[in-house]
Amino acid sequence: MLLLAISNAAEELRLQLDQDLDGVMTKVTNWRHYFHQYPELSNREFKTQKSIADALIEMGLEPDLSFGKTGVVAFIRGQKPGPLIALRADIDGLPVTEKLNLPFSSKEKTMYQGNEVGVMHACGHDAHIAVLLGVASFLSQNTDKLSGDIFLIFQPAEEGAPEGEEGGAELMLKEGLFDAEKPDAIFGLHVSNGLHGGIMLKPGPAMASAEAFRITIEGEQTHGSRPWSGIDPIVTASDIVSTLQTIVSRRLNLLESQAVVTVGIMKAGTRNNIIPSSAMLEGTIRTFEDSYTDQIRAEIKLISENVAEAHGAKANVEFKVYGGYPVTFNDLELSEKYASSLSEAADGKYYEARVPRTGAEDFSFYAQQVPGLFFFLGVNAPGIEDSPTNHSPYFYVDDNALSSGVKAFINLVEDYSSDFNAGS
Repeated sequence: MLLLAISNAAEELRLQLDQDLDGVMTKVTNWRHYFHQYPELSNREFKTQKSIADALIEMGLEPDLSFGKTGVVAFIRGQKPGPLIALRADIDGLPVTEKLNLPFSSKEKTMYQGNEVGVMHACGHDAHIAVLLGVASFLSQNTDKLSGDIFLIFQPAEEGAPEGEEGGAELMLKEGLFDAEKPDAIFGLHVSNGLHGGIMLKPGPAMASAEAFRITIEGEQTHGSRPWSGIDPIVTASDIVSTLQTIVSRRLNLLESQAVVTVGIMKAGTRNNIIPSSAMLEGTIRTFEDSYTDQIRAEIKLISENVAEAHGAKANVEFKVYGGYPVTFNDLELSEKYASSLSEAADGKYYEARVPRTGAEDFSFYAQQVPGLFFFLGVNAPGIEDSPTNHSPYFYVDDNALSSGVKAFINLVEDYSSDFNAGS
């Protein structure tokens, strides 16, 4: 009789969502447009935090603002017994000047690393917030049909805390996020620029580990017309950048794993006819194996110091400049059991990825603590598959695609709860 009651409750929740979906999605769209128009950078999401908290209070929930500097967490207590399920959304924007001409396009500007920059939800975190608020709104009104409890996590600084600060999932866990009540499982999503309304999942390793490295080259300043009178750090830095490309192409066995070494910043000089005294490089390391990361660090240090020495310069190498993220790993049992839940949410437009992504996610920290499932939701405009990718100033989210995300979370909640209770 207990299993029958649980099954009926799960069916009631699905049927209720079908009835309420239009109203829920109206709220989701309004929330998404608001957060898109007013994005904030990592650890600076003060208005975003207040807006999320206000929305949760209006639902009758009690938001807790004590985690992660600008994070928001809250519980939805079901009226039937069951597991504690965590649902997570990241809330920070990026230092990107938006080039979309939308009625709710961001006009926000702020200072970042000493420069004035535009701010944009170029990675779709506005959609993540809106979807989770929509799920919270629905579940908070249907606690009589909910088996177990929901732990809502609105997490700041997924894109990385400013240098010298802590932030994101790692900080929230360090502050005791799971200490009082540890979830039985955690689910998260990320929007992407393909598969409109479709869902993609990669069991096992799904996204790469990531960390930043910095190389500071010390040369000797001189007049640009007399390069032999000094030591040119720009030429040295250029040589280092070129040689770093041999790490992946010539030094690693790519039959065993994949890796990426990219230099994204090169800074030096103040005037065209002055050879400066120093230059700086920053880049990223992406791997799916810790042993590969260790090898890449050793190779970067070896190359940087020896190339610099060959030029008569010196190189200082730093790793994890802004911290780092481990590999995002999707629990194999969750992946197998709930692929059908995701497929149903996406009306059959479900895809299992064959290879992991070299992007990184600090959802990985949660998934190291409890079984986790992290999936991708396609939000490109219908019929436009070759749309700008995440982090582009033209990244576009079609609001109609977000209903698959709302349904996916609800399906995961009710199916996991049913299986949990059936096994207890």
